[in-house]
Amino acid sequence: MKKINSLSDYQKAKKKRKITNIIIQLSILVIFFGGWEMLANFNIINEFLISKPSAIYNLFITYIASGQLMNHIGISVYETLLGLIIGTVLGFIIATILYLSDRLAQILDPYLVVLNALPKTALAPILIIWAGTGVRGIVVVSISLSIVITIISCYSYFKNIDESLIKMMKTFNATKLQILFKVIYPANIANLLSVIKINIGLAWIGVIVGEFLVSRSGIGYLVVYGGQVFRLDLVMMGVIILSIIALLMYEIVNLIEYYFRRKKTHKKRVDK
Repeated sequence: MKKINSLSDYQKAKKKRKITNIIIQLSILVIFFGGWEMLANFNIINEFLISKPSAIYNLFITYIASGQLMNHIGISVYETLLGLIIGTVLGFIIATILYLSDRLAQILDPYLVVLNALPKTALAPILIIWAGTGVRGIVVVSISLSIVITIISCYSYFKNIDESLIKMMKTFNATKLQILFKVIYPANIANLLSVIKINIGLAWIGVIVGEFLVSRSGIGYLVVYGGQVFRLDLVMMGVIILSIIALLMYEIVNLIEYYFRRKKTHKKRVDK
């Protein structure tokens, strides 16, 4: 009975700590924007250089009312999702092929290292020329940032599985393909979700860089246009919207990760 009470106390304390953390996070946000607004209103900071929250909010309402903002957001999200999905899936497939072929992995290893070291954002103009201007070129830039890191990360995760599990499967005459689907993939669901989290940021970087260079729409275009005409409220609005959308995408992956974690915990309890 004591054990149940202590577990209950632990869960209550955990829930209380989570609520406290959320309150602190929201408080930091309120203090940050409130302080920013006050400093701008009292001319302590230059409003022309960094704008202020009220001006950003008013511009946001104007863009929403005109329908322009949703169009820009929709285009950027579409390009980002394409880059994220294609880059992650292709990287995962190539990592799987490298795991199945040790010789191929050894041959391609130095090339992957070089590709990972290349400043891909600097190569964005070349990639856009090759792929074409517009959505295709922007998506290719986005893919280029995520695919190599996905290959390297997934391959490393595949190779670092507990060797005892591999040996156990081999004692049952399991093929490498069977080991892949029965051991490697199930054991790396959490790792794959971590890679997707990283790729969200990389995909957005690729899209924004691409939109800086060639696009006439999208969040990246709003930011670069705002900078060109010295509309810092437009620049900051774009940055804030970008941050919110990236956070939402990250939280969606967190929910998926939470689902798999709960499922795994439930399975362990059933097995016991």
